[in-house]
Amino acid sequence: MILRPGVSFTLAHPAHFIALGFGTGLAPVAPGTVGTLLAFPLFALLNDWLPPLPLFGVIVILFGIGVWACARTGRDLGIADHSGMNWDEVVAFMLVLQLTPAGWAWQAFAFFTFRFFDVVKPPPIRHFDRTLKGGFGVMFDDILAAFYTLLLMAAVKQALG
Repeated sequence: MILRPGVSFTLAHPAHFIALGFGTGLAPVAPGTVGTLLAFPLFALLNDWLPPLPLFGVIVILFGIGVWACARTGRDLGIADHSGMNWDEVVAFMLVLQLTPAGWAWQAFAFFTFRFFDVVKPPPIRHFDRTLKGGFGVMFDDILAAFYTLLLMAAVKQALG
């Protein structure tokens, strides 16, 4: 069991590099938050190149790659959902960003709301986090946090008119 992976582990296999968010998962504090921040430049880059539907398709593909990468990396670390594996946050927050209204205020609201739901794991997120195993389980609970984030943003946007 590897409690704190390092650079050599991260670079030892492509799955490790991906699951550890291109190295952001090595952050000594709040690697999930650092991974969520990584979603901003990745999304901006892809959003400049792709129209909405193909971009959504890329996010779906990145989810599938994450299932593989997180399964392999969790197995190699000996901890199925190691805190350093933050590709799940990256992909889920890219989905949130795709559906977030324009403007820094909405993006900041989306960021803090997503982090809240990802950390607190309200029902049924906590249930799925505990029962779904492997790479899919690692990736899926963050998609639920993204869904909660999008629901709350829609409600706030509706309330603001």
